[in-house]
Amino acid sequence: MKSQSSPRLLQAAGVVFAIGLAAIVALFVTPMVTDGGTAPTFVYVLTMCAPLGFVLGLVFALRSGRRAR
Repeated sequence: MKSQSSPRLLQAAGVVFAIGLAAIVALFVTPMVTDGGTAPTFVYVLTMCAPLGFVLGLVFALRSGRRAR
């Protein structure tokens, strides 16, 4: 049953990382679109999803590596 939950962790890491990357892109595109305005606060919060997704990916890699031994 653990083998089914591990790919879900990798999928979750990928989704969270992608959300973070999209927020980073939005953070840089927003001033160009709004003539110098800043992005809304939730965009700044969503940018923290990129490192969180990265950490989840590392946790998946470490857990799957231990299982292989």
